Amino acid sequence: MLTKKQIQLLEFIQARMARDGVPPSFDEMKMALDLRSKSGIHRLVTALEERGFIRRLPHRARALEILRLPDALMRGEGEEGTFRPRVISNDRPLPAPRPRGAMPIVDSPAVELPVMGRIAAGVPIEAISEVSHHIAVPGSMLSGREHHYALEVKGDSMIEAGINDGDVVVIREQDTAENGDIIVALVDGAEATLKRYRRRGGMIALEAANSAYETRVLPEDKVRIQGRLVGLIRSY
Repeated sequence: MLTKKQIQLLEFIQARMARDGVPPSFDEMKMALDLRSKSGIHRLVTALEERGFIRRLPHRARALEILRLPDALMRGEGEEGTFRPRVISNDRPLPAPRPRGAMPIVDSPAVELPVMGRIAAGVPIEAISEVSHHIAVPGSMLSGREHHYALEVKGDSMIEAGINDGDVVVIREQDTAENGDIIVALVDGAEATLKRYRRRGGMIALEAANSAYETRVLPEDKVRIQGRLVGLIRSY
């Protein structure tokens, strides 16, 4: 049997992964469950792991995998006042609701996307524009008729956003972004990098998700948005 808080946390993790493709941070879990400290989240995560509901992946930031769900979530049962996860990040609308108990990116036809080479999550590398190979991704990661492509991540500057060296990111091609979006940015027409986007007046800040890296602030005419992160694929 799981406690009410354990079920709430599991439901929140599942909702966040269904929306973003990556688990929430411990701070986001703490806020969603209205706990005072992250130590309470650590205890809940440990309890769920010991009971076989989730698995923590070693040496990876924010890396959680849902192994199974309790019967109550699978059946969609609940009483009035049942917890509803409060997803915290940006203001983009949530996707259409999934049946309770459904795992993300299942029962969707696979779509072949071109892998355009490697993208730096660290010091920017030379822009890649040639297709190296193709990869099959779940159709649920893609939106509408927009063009999508994939990139292999090189570096560790986005690990606190759950993006690790060697991951493959799915990018929706677009030339605009909202503050807080993780984007592919082309710097000076020659360097490509994966960073969080912030506009500061006429300047663009490219923020890493790793305290070891400094934020780069550049004039807006030096930065061209190439696309926005919409999914992530990880091999174990």
